[in-house]
Amino acid sequence: MVEHAAVASRLIRLMQDSHTVTLDKLPELIAGHCAEVGVHDTAVFVADLRETVLRQVTGNGPTAGEGGLEFTVHGTLPGQAYQRVDLLAQTDHAAGDPNHRRRWWVAVTDGVERLGVLRVDTDTDDEPTRQALRDLAAMTALLLLSKRSFSDSFSRLVRTEPMNVAAEMQWHLTPPPAFAGSEATVGAVMEPAYQVGGDAFDYAVAGNVLHLSVFDAMGHDTTAGITANVAVSACRNARRQGASLEETSRHVEATLIEQFGTSRYVTGILADLDLVTGRLTWINRGHHLPVLIRGNRWTTELVCRPAGPMGADLGLPVTECVEQLEPGDRLLLYTDGVIEARDAHGRQFGRDRFVDFVLRHHSGRHTLHETLRRLMAAVLLHHDGALDDDATVLLTEWRGGHQDKLTP
Repeated sequence: MVEHAAVASRLIRLMQDSHTVTLDKLPELIAGHCAEVGVHDTAVFVADLRETVLRQVTGNGPTAGEGGLEFTVHGTLPGQAYQRVDLLAQTDHAAGDPNHRRRWWVAVTDGVERLGVLRVDTDTDDEPTRQALRDLAAMTALLLLSKRSFSDSFSRLVRTEPMNVAAEMQWHLTPPPAFAGSEATVGAVMEPAYQVGGDAFDYAVAGNVLHLSVFDAMGHDTTAGITANVAVSACRNARRQGASLEETSRHVEATLIEQFGTSRYVTGILADLDLVTGRLTWINRGHHLPVLIRGNRWTTELVCRPAGPMGADLGLPVTECVEQLEPGDRLLLYTDGVIEARDAHGRQFGRDRFVDFVLRHHSGRHTLHETLRRLMAAVLLHHDGALDDDATVLLTEWRGGHQDKLTP
């Protein structure tokens, strides 16, 4: 039996021993501590940027993954554990193991941000063992997060193709693609993951307010990426000084004009969600209208008179609009690359197909973040695997008093 008290004590030691350890030493460190409490053959796998494969962290080579195993997210047991954010037993393992141990695959998550999976073998199968494995996976997530920000090895391991400079900037600009807390869940995706240019998303919590924004800079080159970076940074700078949405958007515009004149601009949606009351306030700076999904049946576009794109200096009035959300409502912010992706016959993916996809997939057992993963895979498939324009989706769900339902 895997004893819970022994595991808890060992996890504390693991955390303490990890402080000066780099990514390449983590697999050995985790495996060593696990062996002390009867957990064997431990291995850590991380997901790539597009969440299509799971790659083993071996600690070897410049990627810290040389000689490791790789599993697809679609069609494998490790992939199922990742998709479902679950703990799954490999039923065919015991027959080939002389020790008759049970093999497990455990989703590694920080809140709702999925990082990968953990493979472990145990001699027992009971609830204390399963809880110990969940605790171990949670600690593994924290250890990975503590190392990835300064690890080129991690960045190399989670890439499946070369990345351009603009995408390099965007991925370091944006917050994590998943968040849950204070009555809300947020998920985001950006494509093309390795060639993204002028798209960006942002979100942040301050007290009872969740700030949400998406930006789409003109162009698809490195300069577009720089423009988006300036826009997001100016937005953060203003709101962290207590500026209103209108003031924030004007600060973004003034900053862009200062840097580029009127030769570069961004469209965008800036919004504040009161996490206690569900009151949504937002402004439209020449962008696609947000979509509200209610009760998984009813959808509508939220209408607000647009001001001009930020940086164009059109001098149009900025209107702040208000919408009262209900518990369970989902808000979709997106850029045009999602709906304008075309197939070989020139047919667009379209807004209706986009919204219907979210309705159908999120209404079942898929998490918000798994829905977005599948959505972007469908958009890429529709466009034969390569988009002509950046595509970004920011999906927020307000629980309104049902905090216990934020995570799977």
